[in-house]
Amino acid sequence: MAIQELEMEGRKPAAVFITSPTYHGICSNLSEISQLCHSHGVPLIVDEAHGAHLGFHPRMPNSALQQGADLAVQSTHKVLCSLTQSSMLHMSGNLVDREKICGCLQTLQSTSPSYLLLASLDAARHQLSENPEGIFEEALQMALDAKNTIRGLPGISVLDSQSLPNFPVIDPLRLTIGFGQLSLSGYEADEIMYDDHEIICELVGTSSITFAFNLGTCKEHVERLVSGVKHVRVSSTRGTVAKAEPSVSAPFADFKTSLIPRDAFFASKRRVSIANCVGEVCGELICPYPPGIPVMIPGETITERALDYLLDARRKGAMISGTSDPRLSSILVCKK
Repeated sequence: MAIQELEMEGRKPAAVFITSPTYHGICSNLSEISQLCHSHGVPLIVDEAHGAHLGFHPRMPNSALQQGADLAVQSTHKVLCSLTQSSMLHMSGNLVDREKICGCLQTLQSTSPSYLLLASLDAARHQLSENPEGIFEEALQMALDAKNTIRGLPGISVLDSQSLPNFPVIDPLRLTIGFGQLSLSGYEADEIMYDDHEIICELVGTSSITFAFNLGTCKEHVERLVSGVKHVRVSSTRGTVAKAEPSVSAPFADFKTSLIPRDAFFASKRRVSIANCVGEVCGELICPYPPGIPVMIPGETITERALDYLLDARRKGAMISGTSDPRLSSILVCKK
């Protein structure tokens, strides 16, 4: 494991960083990870952006702090009711120097914070404190009912712990629906649901779409969602939508860097057409969203496989961010 390898080299990691839950609600076993980290005297930092609600109901996974994390960063606005851009940093234990954290925050934060955001954070905290165990009961039941109904539709799949045996815990307020059996991409299904039912998903991907239930969800929303999924299925079986082409697999395991990102970022650039850039050194960050993971970064050698993936994602409706040409007809590369 990485910690032991570093210790064999006479080094010690500053911290272990984990993202849990993911955008789809998949949770890591933070209890075991924190025990392992602490046995080596290493703090555990958790990006818990989508988990500010965890731990407030018996049917929900425990929060990162409840599982032993030393630092947890939460985007309180994502599922709870604070204003957009408001978030919280939580600390526990003695492995992390609190004074150093406070000093870093004073260095990085604005001297003119938004008191609207701060007030909304306090309002969200107060809302939870009034009924911490029952406030999510209705949302949880609606999410369960929706999953059971949609799971029973032929050709439709629902992400659950059975499909992810290595990650048995999933946020019950996240619903990820797959349309692969209908030969539809997530982008195509999302377009049908928006155009015909005005349903806006939380996250769309190449083969699925994800929805988030929260304290503002009502039965009318769930009924419309179920109707929209049924409509997608009927539309596909009637042949009213084009069948998706096979997806190009993500190339993240196969890459080579020619420059470190900093040198590539500051290097002189030239623009090259998409047809002539294979083998060049990428000069910009190219990131299809969703899923929001960069396919190429400055300093990385451009490969045909990476280009195929990017063009496939763009063709299916993904937004290409980071690049100066969002149409992806050209790419900035480093001058040799």
